[in-house]
Amino acid sequence: MLRVTDLRKTYPTGDEALKGVTLSVEGSETVAMIGPSGAGKSTFIRCINRLTEPGDGEVHLDDTELTELGDDALRSARRDIGMIFQEYNLVERLTVMENVLTGRLGYVSAWKAFRRSFPAEDIERAYEILERVGLDGMENKRVDELSGGQRQRVGIARAVIQQPKILLVDEPTSSLDPETSETVMRLLTDIAAEREVPVLINIHEVDLAMEHADRIVGLHDGELVFEGPPEALDDRGLDQVYRGAEVPDNAGGNADAPAEAGEKEAVLANVDRSLRGET
Repeated sequence: MLRVTDLRKTYPTGDEALKGVTLSVEGSETVAMIGPSGAGKSTFIRCINRLTEPGDGEVHLDDTELTELGDDALRSARRDIGMIFQEYNLVERLTVMENVLTGRLGYVSAWKAFRRSFPAEDIERAYEILERVGLDGMENKRVDELSGGQRQRVGIARAVIQQPKILLVDEPTSSLDPETSETVMRLLTDIAAEREVPVLINIHEVDLAMEHADRIVGLHDGELVFEGPPEALDDRGLDQVYRGAEVPDNAGGNADAPAEAGEKEAVLANVDRSLRGET
C-alpha cells in the first residue's frame, strides 16, 4: 500500500505546487490523477520516490516511510517503485534488452552493472516481459530505431522487471497517437491486474482515465478536489478539477450522479479544447 499524508511542496520561486495532498493507493487498482497543467500532478508523483524532494508530509510504502530515508536506504527502497516517464528516459544508443535490464541495476554489484552483466534468470524474465508487452523479437534493436509507442513499451518492461510494489506513471500517452495511447493504457491496467501491483497514473486525457481507471483523483492548484470512481466524475466534478469551481451542497440535482451522456461529452470536449489552449 502507498499512503501519502499531507504532502506539500513549494519551489524556490515561491510557487506552491502541492498544498497538503493526502491519498492512498493499494491492491491492484489503477488510479488516474487528472487536472490542468500546473495542478501539481507530476510533482506529486515525483515526490513519492523523491526525484523531487517534498517540503513536508509523509510518504509510506507499506511500512517504510520514504521521506525519512537517507541516500543508501532510498536507493534500496526505489527498487520497489517502478517509474514510467513521459519522455521514456531510455538510453538511445543501447538495445531494447539492455534498456530493459537496467531495471535490475539495483540488484547487482557496481562492477556487474558497469559490465552490464546480469544473472540468467533476469535475462529470461526480460524475454518473457518483452513478449508480454509485444516486443518479442526486438530485443537487439537499438532504442533510437523505435517508434514512440514501442519506446513506451520498453519503459513499461523496464519498470515491470524491477518487480516493484507500485508503478508510478507520468503522462504515458502525451506523445502518442490515440490508438497507441489506448494500447498503452490497456497494457498498464492489464499488467496491474496480472501482477497485483497498484498503478498511479498522471494523465491529461480524461476519456482514457475514465475508461481504464478504477478510481480517479483530481488536482487543482495543488489541492485534491475530486476523488471517486469514473462514473462519479460528472460535469460539476470536471468543473472542480479544471476550473476550480465550487460545487454547493444545494446544487440542483445529485452531485454524485453521473451526467447524461451528451452533457458529459460536451464537457469533455470543452476540457480537451481548454488543455490545447483553444479556450
